Amino acid sequence: MDPNRAIGRDGTADTLRALEIGAGAGVETHAYPEHDTSLTIRKREAARAPRTAGQPTPQDIPSRDILGIPIAMTHYAQAMDVMDGMVARRERGYVCAVAVHAVMVSQHDPEMRRAVTGSALTVPDGIPLVWAANLLGEDLRNRVYGPELMDCYCGRCAERGHRVWLYGGRDQGSLMQLALNLRRRHPGIEIVGGYSPPFRPLSGEEEDAIVDQINEARPDVVWVGIGVPKQEKWMAHMRPRLEAPVLCGVGAAFDFHAGRISQAPSWMQERGLEWIYRIAQEPRRLLPRYLSYNPAFMLAFARQFARERLRRGRMTAS
Repeated sequence: MDPNRAIGRDGTADTLRALEIGAGAGVETHAYPEHDTSLTIRKREAARAPRTAGQPTPQDIPSRDILGIPIAMTHYAQAMDVMDGMVARRERGYVCAVAVHAVMVSQHDPEMRRAVTGSALTVPDGIPLVWAANLLGEDLRNRVYGPELMDCYCGRCAERGHRVWLYGGRDQGSLMQLALNLRRRHPGIEIVGGYSPPFRPLSGEEEDAIVDQINEARPDVVWVGIGVPKQEKWMAHMRPRLEAPVLCGVGAAFDFHAGRISQAPSWMQERGLEWIYRIAQEPRRLLPRYLSYNPAFMLAFARQFARERLRRGRMTAS
């Protein structure tokens, strides 16, 4: 696929509007083809009108502290209702979908910890976090898996007219394939822009240009798929500068939905065995991570569990 072209809503290739960022940087941002803005606005307002009053706020969702990270005790529908409410109220925030990796990085990375604890909503992306919460007395039925949340909410975006921007992807070709796949899966979705950033940090000038590009496109939701902990730090850093109500970090969802990496079978996901499948796909990158963070999480959580049981025992005795 030509990296200077995108896939239109009808599946045909349309020339992209490209912006050079920085002298000789060779970095491009892309806006997808314009749509009938007045129709989009009318559709969005009509979809929002009857729902605004009853939509929950992030503060309405209870959370459980797991190793110092407040994990929302929620499910897909409720998390999406919160995001809808943020869009309807134009309430700015960001959503983190965290697994064991993110929780453990937060234990020794202060910037990551501030980013995760500063989110509007931090949902349990990993099955081990669901197990941990339930051992602490919660009744959490399932995780809120980032790729699934992205897929489900993109369906709702198509239905309700929310505008979508994509920040992430391995390269521009991958990003274009992601946009095409989302449009095929969710007909009518308004993908109004996208950018696949370089692996190096952006310069100040590049960052300014990205902010201008996103704000000009007026998205309601910015999906961020640049991996842990970069995406959480990026959302926390960029939140004050972006006008979009919702930023949502979804990790490997971009690769999954672009078809670059296959997802584990549902039976492995349900039993907390997805990590085995992922290691088989990317052993050099993921094996050290899982060998380090998973045992460390089990040990740290065992200490938290013991402390809380001891505290409850003392309260019962008194």
